[in-house]
Amino acid sequence: MNYDLNELLGKLTEFLKNEVKTETIIGKEFQLGEFRCIPVIGIGMGFGAGGGEGTQASKGSGAGVGGGAGVGMGPIGFLATRDGQIQFIPTRSSKGLAAAFEKLPDILDKYLDKKAETEKTNV
Repeated sequence: MNYDLNELLGKLTEFLKNEVKTETIIGKEFQLGEFRCIPVIGIGMGFGAGGGEGTQASKGSGAGVGGGAGVGMGPIGFLATRDGQIQFIPTRSSKGLAAAFEKLPDILDKYLDKKAETEKTNV
């Protein structure tokens, strides 16, 4: 049996190229009431390969090749649009620092609105 490591790597790379596309990461848009929603999917992937060759007098001749590829996908949230506003809605609740960063835009908007209101009344 003939083992070709380059051929195996080519097949693994082709598999990943066909399975992991932009269309996979961003799902098909759908309407939910007044919201247009686009699912967003997180993808993790990896692959590895190995080979071997050689002869040992005590064990006979040797040859070998091996490889594998894997792709894992899961929903991470939705992009929702309404009245020209876009918002990311995560499917999992965030904790700690991640939760603080998610709230930062809203906090900043409230601060800037309050500041603008204060400046109007002081003029």
